[in-house]
Amino acid sequence: MAFNTGLSGLRAASVDLDVTGNNIANASTVGFKGSKAQFGDLYASGFLSAGTNPIGDGVRVQDVKQSFGQGNISFTDNGLDMAIAGDGFFILNNGGEIRYSRAGQFGIDKDGFVTNNQNMRVQGYTADEDGNLSGIRGDLQIETDNLAPRRTTNLDSDLNLDSREPVLESRVTQLGQVSVEDLITNGGDEFVISYADGRPNQQVQIPATVSSDGGATTRNITAREIADQLNSIDGVSSSATTGFRFEGDGGGVGSLETVLSDPSFVFELDIDGQNVLSTSGAATKQSLVDAINSSNASSVSAFLVDAVDSNGDPLLDGNGDPIQDIRITDNRGSDLTVSYGISGSLTAYDKVGNLDVFADRSVQDIITTAPNDPSVTSLVASAYDAGELSITNAFNPLDQRTYNHATSTTIYDSLGNSHELTQFFVKNPSPGNGVGVSEWSIYAQIDGELVGGTDISPFTARFDQDGALQSINGDPNGEILIDDWVPKDSNGQPNGADGPPAEGEEVVTPIPEPPTTSAFVVNLGETTQYGAEFGVNDQQQNGYTTGRLSGLDVSDEGVLFARYTNGQSQALGQVALASFNNTNGLSPVGDTSWVETFESGQPIIGAPDTGTLGSIKASSVEESNVDLSAELVNLIIAQRNYQANAKTIETSDAVTQTIINLR
Repeated sequence: MAFNTGLSGLRAASVDLDVTGNNIANASTVGFKGSKAQFGDLYASGFLSAGTNPIGDGVRVQDVKQSFGQGNISFTDNGLDMAIAGDGFFILNNGGEIRYSRAGQFGIDKDGFVTNNQNMRVQGYTADEDGNLSGIRGDLQIETDNLAPRRTTNLDSDLNLDSREPVLESRVTQLGQVSVEDLITNGGDEFVISYADGRPNQQVQIPATVSSDGGATTRNITAREIADQLNSIDGVSSSATTGFRFEGDGGGVGSLETVLSDPSFVFELDIDGQNVLSTSGAATKQSLVDAINSSNASSVSAFLVDAVDSNGDPLLDGNGDPIQDIRITDNRGSDLTVSYGISGSLTAYDKVGNLDVFADRSVQDIITTAPNDPSVTSLVASAYDAGELSITNAFNPLDQRTYNHATSTTIYDSLGNSHELTQFFVKNPSPGNGVGVSEWSIYAQIDGELVGGTDISPFTARFDQDGALQSINGDPNGEILIDDWVPKDSNGQPNGADGPPAEGEEVVTPIPEPPTTSAFVVNLGETTQYGAEFGVNDQQQNGYTTGRLSGLDVSDEGVLFARYTNGQSQALGQVALASFNNTNGLSPVGDTSWVETFESGQPIIGAPDTGTLGSIKASSVEESNVDLSAELVNLIIAQRNYQANAKTIETSDAVTQTIINLR
């Protein structure tokens, strides 16, 4: 009996030594799970006769149980190495046999499949050509082909246009110049403005008082006063100047030289009846010009011009040199009077001023009338359709002074060629009375050519009183459709990529897949107009050029992303994980892998980080969960147990020998 008991103990201790030694041997094996021998005692008993004082028959190994506890995670320099943080197993295809493992040392074979060191293929959820993950499980494969280019079909621009920006562009028609002196002399006393859009006519009364006394005309009106009234009318603008040619207007050629030679020469300058300059002793024309320019009237300037005769030919002195006049102008259009002569005998010459009258596109006619004298000919009369439009500071993409803001981004044609799209923003005068609404013009240019019809007419964006976009060309979504773009090469010739839609072909937005033309949409729906600096908050377009595979990344959800040289990334698949109701029921088959058994139950398969499944740590592996210190202690314990059981056998042998020696 004692021999069998000791022998069973030796067997059990030997198994314990084997298990401990195996744990120690695999202390550095990635994904290894340590085991522990579990023992049970033995008792001999017959049928219905267990006895009251049974003596044990020894020990037996009940089970060698593996511990599936989490091992430490360490980082590696292999992008495809993966560790599972939490529950689950990698699913491996071993030539049709499905195995499960925690060892995530993976690479790529010659066919692009993700495999482990034993060429078992990793299972996961495959992706389509556009990187969309499916629910279909299969062998994960890395496509090493170039990424095909994608044409731009949508550009989202999130901008802020500075509401403090001034209006740069002015679109007017110069209808002509009106002499205020002629206007008053001829009896005209009002302007009549008619609008092309059907608005009621506007009348502007000329604030003039005219009286005659012995042929002399008395006036209390300036060109500036009339200009101020015209500028108050919607669609009309006017500027006023007074010009005086001091020699041709002041007594004939040569008279100025005569008076300048006299030491008693006196010159006076009055504006609106107020004296602004009184000087004497100016010996030359240039000294008189300098005196005028140094006067207290900042709006007055003087300069020398060549004198001409009635035919416009230059007048020459006896030496054949040009004779010069002094030209005096007042840009306020004031009542300007100059008086000069010998001290005590001055002659006054005055000018009321001239009006330059302009009209924008809304004005049909501007006519000066004299209601009490139908015979007076209209001094300014020009129909809108006949007038030549004059644009001040007109938009020019080459001149940054003609637009308020601009931003550029790269777009792509169907061949993957890059092109530069630039959006220009020009602030417009506020429509209507300017309350509660603002307006901007938008131009689009690709590679230096205006597109979207903006070479003829720009897009119009309107904003409400809160700075939010109301519409672009009436579209509340803020979308601009560019459907006239012909992709060209550096020489300005079509490069063979898809061009604009055929004439009459309807283009719907968003552009449906797959696109067949170069048409694309610029979405400005998030654009604002606040009193802040112009800024591009975000600008995203969906096109790209061709790219070569440059690297792989793995997310916490086990998604394999391919990185390409064109800056794009695309999902190639997703690692699948499996869990079991009874993990201890799995059967180890070597190579740090297990197979399903009846005791383990069927696998529960899903994506990482879902349900009870753990997450994936990229460029990492899970180390063995063996505690080497504990295993060395267990080794000592197993050795002690082995020696003790051997001592049992030795003692039993000695007792038996004593019995045999009895005689």
